[in-house]
Amino acid sequence: MWPVEGRQRVIIEAVTPEIDGGRYAIKRTVGEYVVVEADIFADGHAQLSAVLCFREAGAEDWQEIFLEPIGNDRWRAQFQVTQIGQAFYRILAWVDPFKTWQQDLHKRVEAQQDVSVELRIGAELIERAAQRQCGNHGSGAEPFLQAKLRNYAQTLRQGGDAAIETALSPTLGSLMQVYGERPFVSTYPERRVWVDPVKARFSTWYELFPRSCGPDEHTHGTFRDVVARLPLIAEMGFDVLYLPPIHPIGRTFRKGKNNAMTAEPEDVGSPWAIGGPEGGHKAIHPQLGSLADFHHLVAEAKRFHIDIALDIAFQCSPDHPYVKEHPEWFKKRPDGSIQYAENPPKKYQDIYPLNFETENWQALWEELKSVIEYWIEQGVKIFRVDNPHTKAFGFWEWCIGQIKAKHPETIFLSEAFTRPKLMKSLAKLGFTQSYTYFTWRNDKWGLTEYFTELTQSSMREYYRPNLWPNTPDILNEFLQKGGRPAFMLRLILAATLGASYGIYGPAFELCENRPLRPGSEEYLDSEKYQLRHWDLDAPDNLRPLIQQVNRIRRQNPALQSDWSLVFHPTDNETLICYSKRTFSGDNRILVAVNLDPFHIQSGWVTLNLGALDLEHWQTFKLTDLLDGQQYSWQGSTNYIKLDPWTMPAHIFLLES
Repeated sequence: MWPVEGRQRVIIEAVTPEIDGGRYAIKRTVGEYVVVEADIFADGHAQLSAVLCFREAGAEDWQEIFLEPIGNDRWRAQFQVTQIGQAFYRILAWVDPFKTWQQDLHKRVEAQQDVSVELRIGAELIERAAQRQCGNHGSGAEPFLQAKLRNYAQTLRQGGDAAIETALSPTLGSLMQVYGERPFVSTYPERRVWVDPVKARFSTWYELFPRSCGPDEHTHGTFRDVVARLPLIAEMGFDVLYLPPIHPIGRTFRKGKNNAMTAEPEDVGSPWAIGGPEGGHKAIHPQLGSLADFHHLVAEAKRFHIDIALDIAFQCSPDHPYVKEHPEWFKKRPDGSIQYAENPPKKYQDIYPLNFETENWQALWEELKSVIEYWIEQGVKIFRVDNPHTKAFGFWEWCIGQIKAKHPETIFLSEAFTRPKLMKSLAKLGFTQSYTYFTWRNDKWGLTEYFTELTQSSMREYYRPNLWPNTPDILNEFLQKGGRPAFMLRLILAATLGASYGIYGPAFELCENRPLRPGSEEYLDSEKYQLRHWDLDAPDNLRPLIQQVNRIRRQNPALQSDWSLVFHPTDNETLICYSKRTFSGDNRILVAVNLDPFHIQSGWVTLNLGALDLEHWQTFKLTDLLDGQQYSWQGSTNYIKLDPWTMPAHIFLLES
């Protein structure tokens, strides 16, 4: 079988960025650049030209930028995305007749050969470009360009030194690269970019249970109580307030305090056991308030520049309306009962998982999508999705794609603490942000290796990390044993290693570190099963530090993205040092953290001066943004000492 066009000579391969051969879209936020590279080559010694074509959401016409060779047949160009939604890019490349002719003419002139015939050949190439009316590349038919090209052609036909000088001029070469012939163009298929709002890249999350916002531990909190908390949350510097499920809670097999199998009459149950006589996923727990109260919360949060994020947990209590209306959406056991959730040996009798292998799967998918659409109609555009890895991946790709086609500003956070390939796949198929293993990375080697992968490998094209030092499910051993210094240093790590991070509060700022039992990551008296009344002004709470760290994040653009992260070696394994900078280099942040919450640690850091735009002979000033102290350093090797009980970290603003 003959090839479609055997005269296409240019090979385009090893294109970056792309994910799984173009199967999935790469990710950017508004204002960011897409830097595209490719290996582009052909047989022989002819000169090539290549263009990066791109179009943004809603645009029909392609824009073009010429790729530049960067060595060893590698080419590069970039474009900026400015619109939320899907953008597209592709590469076109061809053997460039005029560029090849100009190269050969230069060699002949240097060899002092007669080039009169070659000048006529060049004139013909220019004349053909003029005849094409300069209209095949998006500029339209421009009479003055036609005239200009024909003047060039006429000059070449006249011959002589003036013709040679004109023929070899870079100005003519640039003009012909744009408007000259493009014979037998090779095309690399278009690839997709999903462009999200800036908050997808840089966001600061705060999680709380509305029902624990009441005046005491016996009074169920309401949305109105959450509104009263907004000034405090805004003062700490958070711009996303995440609420666990706000729906009616089932009573059948309701869990008691500390996950007790039997509930007392006053026990409030788990918010993740969704559904009751009052409704399901589109209903509000009556003790929280009305839909109007929720609308008021969303509106008041906006006044403080805070977005409300809701939990999407696609599971049901035995009392959920779905159980009666759509029993086919659940798995039946041989005795006719519905299979409840299990993670042996753990049993969750208060939760029925949905069966994504049901024969009526299309109706199930549509209904679940409608849940998200319903809350979007109520003003919510950010969703934290509970355990998405336990639902069909095909559903998520379809559902998120459908939602974002209508509401491209929507943000989905994947709460999947599971195997790496599953977490990566969820990010590829559409989730905007993802939870990470940061929660359990406490030593220098683990942090360095993991964040190098997140920020410097191809993973960064699709996996946006959101770092959480604690969650309602996870109180890890480091926080249990490390006391207040452990909370301080983990806060600073999360807030500076990641452009997006979150804390579960008020447990975090109050340094709540009591486990259910030794060896457990569950909290004692967990809010998942009971009301808690928090003393927000308790001594030694971390609210001032949180406020300061979040202010530093807002004031320093270097901390608002992840890709510039560079680790700097230290001679002490309990000290970690890293930097971030803006692309222009006008904002540079250097962070040093003592990872030991018990002891003062000191040592020498060896700076990667190139990553900081510094020379070895330079003296540069460092201002610690945490305490205002200033330091003068010179060269790559410098000394640090950190006391975890006073301040376990430096966050330096670097000025040279």
